[in-house]
Amino acid sequence: MSADPTAAPASSPSETQAGAAPTHGFTRPKLPRGVRLRYDEVRSTWMMLAPERAFRIDETAAEILKLCDGSRDFAQIVGAVAEKYAEDPNTIAADIAEMLKDLVAKRVLEP
Repeated sequence: MSADPTAAPASSPSETQAGAAPTHGFTRPKLPRGVRLRYDEVRSTWMMLAPERAFRIDETAAEILKLCDGSRDFAQIVGAVAEKYAEDPNTIAADIAEMLKDLVAKRVLEP
């Protein structure tokens, strides 16, 4: 039996449903208990403070993390960042997802 060349390709489980934006594995990202975002006046930089750890982050990362409050979903976060920086949401979604996945792996962000 041969495959019908006019048939639509089978969708993979990683593809999204029609009209749905990709979530990149995030529901409503938030900082876990004990992790804070703070501007360090002495060093003039943003810091992410976690128990026994501190991460220096840039201003853009800080703006993204301010939106990770547990009330916004991934698409809303991407939309807000895209609007603030006048970027295409489709262009920056993968970069934001990569940053957030890195922070989840470091256990300083809950997906």
